[in-house]
Amino acid sequence: MKKTRKPGGGRKKLKPEYDAGKNMKEQMDAAVALYNSEVSLQAIGEELGLNPIKVRKLLITAGVYESEVAEKVQDTFEEYRETQDYITSILSTANDLQLSKASVTSYLPYKKGVYFPSTAEKEKISVGAERQRRYRAMKRWRTDPIEENFWGVVLAYAGVKFKTYSGLPFTYEIRKGRSGEYTKELWIDRRENSKSLAWSSVLLALRNMKKVGEVVDHPKALGDIRGVTYIYGIFYRFGLIDVPNEVKEKMGHPKKRKK
Repeated sequence: MKKTRKPGGGRKKLKPEYDAGKNMKEQMDAAVALYNSEVSLQAIGEELGLNPIKVRKLLITAGVYESEVAEKVQDTFEEYRETQDYITSILSTANDLQLSKASVTSYLPYKKGVYFPSTAEKEKISVGAERQRRYRAMKRWRTDPIEENFWGVVLAYAGVKFKTYSGLPFTYEIRKGRSGEYTKELWIDRRENSKSLAWSSVLLALRNMKKVGEVVDHPKALGDIRGVTYIYGIFYRFGLIDVPNEVKEKMGHPKKRKK
C-alpha cells in the first residue's frame, strides 16, 4: 500500500545544522575585523582558509573594500541594473569595461548578502557602506564640481558628527517634503534645539572659498552668512578648507582616507 505523504514533508536535509547565510556572515565579520587591522587580502585568506578573491568579495559585500576598479565595476553595474536583469547587467558591464564575466562578478557583493543599492536609506546599510557612499559622492563632485554633485555630498554626510569653530558638536539632517523629495534645507541639530540652514547660504560660502584646502582663519572669512559657523565646520570635515592649528585642537582632525 502506497504511503501518503505528510503535509510539509519532503527530503530531510543531509546537514540540518548547516546555514549558508549564517556561515557567510561569520566569514564576513572575521574578514572585516582582520581587514580593519590592515591585514592583506592574502593574509586574511590564509587565516580563514579562503582565496583572496573570495575575501575581497566578502569585504565588498560588507561595504568596506574600496578601489578604483571595484568602484567602476559597481557603478557601471548599478546603471545597467536599472533597466536590465542581474545576469544581463553583468554581461553588459563586462562588455563595457572589457572585463571577463568572472572579473565583474568578483567585484560585486554576494547576491545573498546584506547589500543595498546607492538609493537605499542610511538605516539599511552598514557603516562601511555608508562611508563608501560618502567617498563616492565627494569624488563625483571633485571630478565634476557642479551644484547637483555637491548636493549629493551634503546628502551623504547627513547625520555625521561635525564641530563648530569653538568645538561644539552638531549634526544636520535633510528632511523630505510632502512630495517625498528632499527639501533644500539643512536642519542643524545641537542639543535640544534645531536650526535651519538654507542651501543658498551653503552655496554662497562655497563660492566665497578662494581654493580647496586653503587655511580659513575663522567662519566670517567665508562671508557674513547666516549659519556660517556651521558651514565652517561642515567644510572642514569635507576637507574643503583647512583651519589654524590651535582651532584643530577644538575641532579635531578629519580622518584621511587610505590611498
